[in-house]
Amino acid sequence: MNTKLLEIAQCFQLSDKVAKIKALGEGFINDTYIVQTHGDTSDNYIMQRKNKNVFKDIPAMMDNIQRVCQHIKEKVIVSGGDPMHEVMTLIETKDQNLYYKDSDGEFWTVCIFISGSVSYQAIDSPELAFSGGKAIGKFQCMTSDFSGHLSDILPGFHNIRFRLKQWDEVLRRDPVGRKKELTNEINWIEGRRDEMLKFWSLVEDGIIPTRITHNDTKISNILFDEKGEALCVIDLDTVLSSTVLNDFGDAVRSYTNTGLEDDTDLKNVSMDMTIFKAYAEGYLSEAKSFLIPLELEYLAFSALYITYEQVLRFLMDYIDGDNYYKIKYESHNLIRCRAQYKLLTSIEEQMEEMNSYVESIFNL
Repeated sequence: MNTKLLEIAQCFQLSDKVAKIKALGEGFINDTYIVQTHGDTSDNYIMQRKNKNVFKDIPAMMDNIQRVCQHIKEKVIVSGGDPMHEVMTLIETKDQNLYYKDSDGEFWTVCIFISGSVSYQAIDSPELAFSGGKAIGKFQCMTSDFSGHLSDILPGFHNIRFRLKQWDEVLRRDPVGRKKELTNEINWIEGRRDEMLKFWSLVEDGIIPTRITHNDTKISNILFDEKGEALCVIDLDTVLSSTVLNDFGDAVRSYTNTGLEDDTDLKNVSMDMTIFKAYAEGYLSEAKSFLIPLELEYLAFSALYITYEQVLRFLMDYIDGDNYYKIKYESHNLIRCRAQYKLLTSIEEQMEEMNSYVESIFNL
């Protein structure tokens, strides 16, 4: 067993002695480990080294997570649910902190491993899409009466005005001379600029309300029971105060894509309407109780908005010399941009049907 990991784990208030620590998953941002303890009835734990290069204020991030988890936990208890399985439980250090800072300045956190849970890496059926939508809708419903705002630990996240300012600056600098070969791709961004800024103005002006949002709603961030019913939404590092439309749109972007995010064969890429309908139905079964009419009006559009943002960010990073996203080859970000643009156009082509379906669900 790694001695340093053991020493870090022992700084937290665990229910028993540590038996084993092993890496869990590959982790694009954080390093994640499962901590197994002695004793058949003792809890096991998830321990993470948080990425301080991505998250600049980890104490504020952990405070956000704790406040949201406590809010949900109280709702689960009142409803007669199981708070140990339906919401994350953070473990404090022996000094009553939500994180441990080691001698290298790295931040570590621990939460209880939810036993009997199952996770998925991709959507393989409408039934799973429905369950995923219901989980996100329930998460938002339970936090819809959360009082106060959370710390903005990711300034500009999903803020298209902020992204377009970055874009304009990268185009101006053109640091590696790639702009001249990208006239069509640049026109994709510029041709939709006004439409996206018009939507975001509704958020900035408070016409579309600010609520608690997860901001990383991929299916792997939801735990399920063995029957396929959603248990718990996890990985709350990105939880913020924003519009819930971001969560819906990002889920649609990731759930419904029939191809890969970096697919080189664009014929593979489209939005699967069957998966969209299943997700929307599951989501609205929980969320329509608190959404206002304007949020419902822009629900389908949010998939277009988030996908546009991703097209922009991949292309911007390519023009900037590939400084943000990890790449496997020189044109990787450009390939990603083109694949996401194909998804964007597929969403645009089906927008009328998407809007009609959302309206039909709401009016049931």
